Amino acid sequence: MTKAIVVGAGPNGLAAAIHLARQGIDVHVLEAQDAIGGGVRSGELTVPGVIHDHCSAFHPLGVGSPFWSEIDLASYGLSWKWPEADCAHPLDDGTAGVLYQSVVQTAKGLGADGRRWRAAVGGLASGFDDLAEDLLRPVINIPRHPIRLALFGPRAVLPATAVAGWFRTEQARALYGGAAAHAYTRLDRPLTASLGLMILASGHRYGWPVAEGGSGAITRALGAALAAAGGRVSTGVTVRSRRDIPTADIVMLDLSPTQVLDLYGDAMPTRIKRSYRRYREGSSAFKVDFAIEGDIPWTNPDCGRAGTVHLGGSFEEIAGTERQRAEGRMVPRPFVLLGQQYLADRSRSAGNINPIYAYAHVPFRYTGDATAAVIEQIERFAPGFRDRIVATVSTGTAELQARNPSYIGGDIIGGANDRLQILFRPRIALDPYPIGVPGVYLCSQSTPPGAGIHGLCGYHAAESALRRMRRRQ
Repeated sequence: MTKAIVVGAGPNGLAAAIHLARQGIDVHVLEAQDAIGGGVRSGELTVPGVIHDHCSAFHPLGVGSPFWSEIDLASYGLSWKWPEADCAHPLDDGTAGVLYQSVVQTAKGLGADGRRWRAAVGGLASGFDDLAEDLLRPVINIPRHPIRLALFGPRAVLPATAVAGWFRTEQARALYGGAAAHAYTRLDRPLTASLGLMILASGHRYGWPVAEGGSGAITRALGAALAAAGGRVSTGVTVRSRRDIPTADIVMLDLSPTQVLDLYGDAMPTRIKRSYRRYREGSSAFKVDFAIEGDIPWTNPDCGRAGTVHLGGSFEEIAGTERQRAEGRMVPRPFVLLGQQYLADRSRSAGNINPIYAYAHVPFRYTGDATAAVIEQIERFAPGFRDRIVATVSTGTAELQARNPSYIGGDIIGGANDRLQILFRPRIALDPYPIGVPGVYLCSQSTPPGAGIHGLCGYHAAESALRRMRRRQ
């Protein structure tokens, strides 16, 4: 019987393991932590009974993932919950751009930019599944929907600053800018328009839901699906060298390229090893979890209905702070993503004490304490917030890496999204998953299609392994 070892039980490692196990392969997953899931976990981080997400929080690509649908995670206990509004982006004048699942409702709220919003995002949303089928896999491929891809291409290659220039209102520009900032890079670079447009289109197609009970519910469902397929997991097993990996026909690595070099660098071909050495991290976060009494006192009431709130001011301000962050400078007002998951999922709260999730974009390996900057950004749009804080837990870049060694320097998305790396990660190749050592594959978010809780990095890596195995038979 063919045997496979998966190193790392993050969502992509589990996805690879499930796909291989469903093909009749004997799969054993090794996880260094005492629990599976990587960043897809949740728990009581502040006060008893209040549930916080450890890293991933909102899952537009998860609810729409074709692989998750194939597995049918709902049958393993996963339930999605949606807030009334998916995202709000407040401005200093008290107004806000608001993203709803409905394109029409969103456009209506954007006034003079409603028609432009529909033109920019509406078509992408209506054809999102076809477009995602081509984009959520390696870039070098034969398109399955070439016309739709060709229509998206001219917009995708633009810098985000160019797309923002289409809009006339500050609300529409800021709403787009907050989505584009998820790229974690300068917004005046080519190709940065693509991620913002895709995030907005996915929101219009599927919304930005949370997992009922916390993101850990996704991991529990994946673990149950793996067990049902015959796979097994060992936790508390640290792989420090190749000697720690049992003999197997297939080895899948849910690790960063740097970690792969530590394990297999001496056995990898020079050209692939060189690509891995050039691979750049840089998308660092500083996370702050709050337990608060009641709700956040937003100046704009729409923010009190939104699961996600982007705090960064105008588009021009976001572009400026992201440029400075990319240059290694910490700014007084960093871009902050704030989560109010409890609005959709009240099971996360304890009475009148609610969990608030926030993280700031900070320079790579930032060593300072950004807690005060995060609180000030919230206070900027919700005066009186600090008076409602019951407990605070901050997690800096070094601690993020200590908790999950794949988060190098606090990089939570598996690599910098700039230059060619935004398209080709971890290297330029038709099949980027093999590491050049027979039977060994990289399956982490450092491979296509990149960050997001969709499992497709693991699925595509497992497919690569299966194709090569079939050719040998």
